Amino acid sequence: MKLKCVIIDDEPIARKLIEEFIDDIDFLELVGQAENPARAIKLLTENQVDVIFLDINMPTINGIDFLKSSKNTASIIMTTAYAEYAVEAFSLDVLDYLVKPIPFDRFLKACNKAKEIYDNKQLLSARQQPANDHFFIKCDNQIEKVFYADLLYAESMMNYVLLYTPTRKMIVYLTLKSLEEQLPESLFLKVHKSFIVNRSKIKSIEGNMINMGTEKITISQNLREKVLKEILKDKMIKR
Repeated sequence: MKLKCVIIDDEPIARKLIEEFIDDIDFLELVGQAENPARAIKLLTENQVDVIFLDINMPTINGIDFLKSSKNTASIIMTTAYAEYAVEAFSLDVLDYLVKPIPFDRFLKACNKAKEIYDNKQLLSARQQPANDHFFIKCDNQIEKVFYADLLYAESMMNYVLLYTPTRKMIVYLTLKSLEEQLPESLFLKVHKSFIVNRSKIKSIEGNMINMGTEKITISQNLREKVLKEILKDKMIKR
């Protein structure tokens, strides 16, 4: 299965180079390109896009503003001549940030990240689960089974998600958003932009902290009311 790609860049030479790089990588397929995000909208709505190679300084709308307004779930790889936007871009969950001129080996490394994220999404897909008590994840070049009952919580760290069980920590290429979408809502709850917890492992709540037994997880202020409502539901004994 090839990853469907779109290039958004106002420079014809840059688009041509990225197109040639894509042609040289057997798991990528270019489905279209555009000189700015506004002209890419049709491409993104008509195709299932897995990876977007996105420039920053473009006419009409720049890459950063596009990221802030877009709900597209594709992996974003920035391709820009400006290194100074990297911190802001990573805060918007881009997969990688490539500074022009881009060497092929650096481009390939970013694409391998996108492939691993894609593979993990496929493994997590409910359609592929033979049972409803576990999921599979790609970690350290092998596919591992993780039981829902063993997963204490998940933590987002840049382009990775850390999965914590009672006995180990697994580092995987996956976004927290993708994980949240594919874990059962009845078992797991997002309590912070960086944390998802196993509902059954919650020991107590004190202020804005959830006690997971071995760890304490912060509840974000804007999610606190929703989180408490979800955790307590009809289980709170009243006077």
